Amino acid sequence: MVTTNESATGRAVLVTGAARGIGGAIAKRFAAAGDRVAILDKLPSDTAEKVLAELDGSGHVVVEVDLTDSAAVLSAVDSAVEQLGGLDVLVNNAGVFTAHPLTEVSYQDWQEHWQTTLGVNLIGAANVTWCAVQHMKDRGGRIVNVTSRGAFRGEPTGPAYGASKAGLNSLTQSLAIALAPHRIAVTAVAPGFTESPMARPFLESPEGDSIRAQSPFGRVGQPDEIAAGVFYLASAQAEWASGTVLDLNGASYLRT
Repeated sequence: MVTTNESATGRAVLVTGAARGIGGAIAKRFAAAGDRVAILDKLPSDTAEKVLAELDGSGHVVVEVDLTDSAAVLSAVDSAVEQLGGLDVLVNNAGVFTAHPLTEVSYQDWQEHWQTTLGVNLIGAANVTWCAVQHMKDRGGRIVNVTSRGAFRGEPTGPAYGASKAGLNSLTQSLAIALAPHRIAVTAVAPGFTESPMARPFLESPEGDSIRAQSPFGRVGQPDEIAAGVFYLASAQAEWASGTVLDLNGASYLRT
């Protein structure tokens, strides 16, 4: 399903998982700069259209797609690019997290959690990237992947999530090398806990205060703060940052 509004100027930007949370903030940040934004999300189109209605400017599009369906991804990306009139920036933001502690789930549940999580967070992102690059390789562009602090710190209750985000970091660095000859810079941001629908159950739980205390600022991140980092890495000035994984976690986890 595709929803569009009138045409506009600026860059053509595709953001996955942009119907809420961090993805919605990213879409709004680009739209505020005069860019045309395609929202790719599995959530029903009426949910994504709420974000669409809040975007500044015009020329934006909503495409509903399940990132675990490789054929649907190809069709969705091509449709979005056609609606946008090209593609300059891809932001792989879509992600899922489900708890599956190794010693507490059945073997069947274990497999299902891994298949779903990798299918969206890593394989889905890889497939969207392949499709997007077909439209960018002759014109250059930017790819920014949203990974996670958990790729470095570990996710003991959701190991598939941590592994998927570590894989996305590695994909970022591999493609930074592979795509540089095409003038495509590839980077990533790795947020810590951020106020979002995904994090809300944790932040509203009895552990919420201890989560906020992980940062010396005594809080978690805001979606706009993550969007600001993504927006910079997608800028013309950030080509030399290609291969970078930018930590955005309020010093809640420091790596060397």
